Amino acid sequence: MNPQADRVLLIVEDDAAFARTLKRSFERRQYRVLLAAGPDEVGALIEQETPQYAVVDLKLGTASGLAVVQQLNAHDPEMTIVVLTGFASIATAVEAIKLGACNYLVKPSNTDDIEAAFNNESPNPDLAQAGARPTSIKTLEMERIHAMLAETDFNISEAARRLGMHRRTLARKLAKRWVP
Repeated sequence: MNPQADRVLLIVEDDAAFARTLKRSFERRQYRVLLAAGPDEVGALIEQETPQYAVVDLKLGTASGLAVVQQLNAHDPEMTIVVLTGFASIATAVEAIKLGACNYLVKPSNTDDIEAAFNNESPNPDLAQAGARPTSIKTLEMERIHAMLAETDFNISEAARRLGMHRRTLARKLAKRWVP
């Protein structure tokens, strides 16, 4: 029996180099890996297959990975979904879990971290707060934007209207690569 038949992983990542690196690493661990760069590709893939695991980047170009989490959870509520992000915030972590993710990891995360998250290993209630810094205004802004996107079912026009900004301004903010 092929061990890969039982472990199908979908990686949804718009950074092609990072996606290939993750793919190779998980293939060495006997996963069969499917790649998608965004929500449209995910839709086509899940029509053909139902992966047991998924790794979803929070920011997929101008699209939100939260929409992908929602899409995957609607397709198969038993799928184990881990969200990866370089833009961590409490609001997006809460939304990711509400929408069906089992875990939320901050980049850089490696294959060991992701696989541990699949197994829901090593929760740490004593996580040190040393070195924690106050939340920046940019981070708060992105948290509010992501919360509004989730509230409007990821409709950029409606989210922009509710936030009191032009749709193109919101799209530009979502396209930026920012560091919290």
